[in-house]
Parts: sequence; C-alpha cells; structure tokens
Amino acid sequence: MIRNSTNSYGLVSKLLHSLIAFSIIGLIGLGWWMVGLSYYDAWYHTGLELHRAIGVCVLLLSSVFAIWKVISPSPGLQESLKPMEKVGAKVVHVILLLSMFVVPLTGYAISTSSGSGFTFFGLFDIPSIMVITDTTRDLAINLHYYIAYGLIAVVLLHAGAAIKHQLIDKKGTLKRMF
Repeated sequence: MIRNSTNSYGLVSKLLHSLIAFSIIGLIGLGWWMVGLSYYDAWYHTGLELHRAIGVCVLLLSSVFAIWKVISPSPGLQESLKPMEKVGAKVVHVILLLSMFVVPLTGYAISTSSGSGFTFFGLFDIPSIMVITDTTRDLAINLHYYIAYGLIAVVLLHAGAAIKHQLIDKKGTLKRMF
C-alpha cells in the first residue's frame, strides 16, 4: 500500500521517515565529528561539503514529507495509549517536524551568510539568496547548534517510546512504521 491507512503507514511515509531519520542521525554524527577538526584539516572541508549537501537533502525530503502528510494523512494515534502518552507523542512529532526545517534552514543561512553559495555533492552550486548580518549569522549558528543537539534527546525519546510500546506494552507500534 502506497498511501497511509487509518491503522498503518503506507510505503511512501515509511520510506520518507527512514530516509529522513537516517540522514538526520548521520548529520548529527558528522556535525559532532566536524567540530573537533581544525579549519586546516583536509577532512574538515570534505565533511563540511558533505554535511551541507545532506542537509539540503533533508530539507527537500522534509518538504516532500510535509506535502505527503497533507495528501495522505498519518494514521491516528493508537487508542490504547494513555492520555499523557498521546500528548507526548503529539509534542514530539511537532518538535521533530519543526526541527526538520529549522535546522537545515539555519545551516543554509550559516553556509551562505557571506553571500557565497556552496556545492551540492560537487554536481552544482546552491546559491546564496542574500547576505545576512553578523548578528543574524550568530543567531543562526546558535539555533543550528542547540536545536541539533536538542534533537538528539527528542530522537532518543521518540525511538525509545516506539520500542517501549512495541516490546513492553505489546501495542504493535513499530509494525505500523516498518
């Protein structure tokens, strides 16, 4: 089934979820590794180019995901969830969805703040839309950094809750997504 049903996610949602999740986890790991490198380290520039290109992919996939959620709405939360679990699930999903846009957009702002673009896997250049002030760039750096690291906790909470509902509560939560 390609589209979502009332009880489970369709193929498109599952594929987008997996691609975005693994990309974000990879970006967090790559970003964490990059901050330990010096500017003169050859891997710093390679890592930065890769980080930027994958970030653009996340932004594009997230846009497709958001459009797909309108075309094929997600199944409702499982009725067996406790009221607090439902609230928690909704809050976590909103944070994840917002982060999928805010982190790549702030990364783009940082990468193009001088007015120069950057390469997309060496295939073509992503242009700069405008030069931004140092204050705006600093804000983008802080947002990118803190939201990305905060995202680690939210991703762990999201995955942990899904595993708990699957293995301990026996609610079949993971079967809906995989």
